[in-house]
Amino acid sequence: MSGTSLDGVDGVLAEFDDLTLRPVGVLAHAHRGFAPDQAAELLALNTSGNDELHRAALAANRLMQTYADVVTQLLALADCRPDAVAAIGAHGQTVRHRPQAFSGPGYTVQLVNGALLAELTGISTVCDFRSADLAAGGQGAPLVPAFHAACLGNAGQDAAVLNVGGIANLTLLPALGPVGGFDTGPGNLLMDLWCRRTQGQPYDASGAIAASGQVDSELLQRMMAEPFFAAAPPKSTGRDQFHAAWLDHHLATLSTLSHGPADVMATLAELTARTTADALQRHLPSVRRLLVCGGGAFNDHLMRRWGALLPTIDVDTTQTIGIPADQVEALAFAWLAACRLQGRPASLPGVTGARAARVLGAVYAAPPP
Repeated sequence: MSGTSLDGVDGVLAEFDDLTLRPVGVLAHAHRGFAPDQAAELLALNTSGNDELHRAALAANRLMQTYADVVTQLLALADCRPDAVAAIGAHGQTVRHRPQAFSGPGYTVQLVNGALLAELTGISTVCDFRSADLAAGGQGAPLVPAFHAACLGNAGQDAAVLNVGGIANLTLLPALGPVGGFDTGPGNLLMDLWCRRTQGQPYDASGAIAASGQVDSELLQRMMAEPFFAAAPPKSTGRDQFHAAWLDHHLATLSTLSHGPADVMATLAELTARTTADALQRHLPSVRRLLVCGGGAFNDHLMRRWGALLPTIDVDTTQTIGIPADQVEALAFAWLAACRLQGRPASLPGVTGARAARVLGAVYAAPPP
């Protein structure tokens, strides 16, 4: 999995029960960061530019080499042969997300080359997980709630999972009733952007910069007035909506220029904390437990803010149920690949807005030995 944070690729080697498809265990986990020029090109491809079709094809091929390097590392860590692996679930890198747009299904673009990854690794590859849901009238996102419900649910109480990557998404797991889920808005995306711009660092480690600043209430209120936050699900978003120009527009409208970099960081962190907490309380007010995963789970400042904003809820990371927070999303796409191999529908129409559940993903068979 490589997400909107653009920090690199996370991979897991996972074993699932053949009958239930619940995870039996994670045999290995590996992470490979993007080279600076690779991350810069993937970011640039989120907007129109010169010769972008050619550049996107080359970026996808390079990304598959990075994926293949992660696969090689996983196999070495687990002392596992390629022919023992049923398939690779490869999400690819989202560079555009415009579902239900342009008087039709719209589109979502993930840079991926499943045939090349199968060739590089000798392992069948499942990719293109979102297209079938879009074709059925859905948003193609978020997809992880189906995994959360199948593998992390049944807690006997109203619970939720908050996945905080570049974009944040919630999964609602009521003890009784249908599973819900939707994107809430920016997760780490704007904070990372501001950290790179002002500190020359890829992210605010542990939220230390945000913790040192003061929230600018005017800036926060202006950003929280974005209509997306109040919109009803199903909904999903990405860098098409929340990007540098969006942030710069709000900074330019401030009545004062006295805010420093730490204050802006504190305000961006509060935007993530408030919009996610507000969405949870609005859509599952009876929630009693919130499990956080993704990069945001390692932001101590954010974790403290959720604890303060949600005082009646047990807020913790997925580590408490045995799944490290940085492995959940990769594990979800391994699960989606397993579903595809068994021909099981893996989408939730109540989450994405599709007409019905669909089998997700396209399979590229491993080359002959």
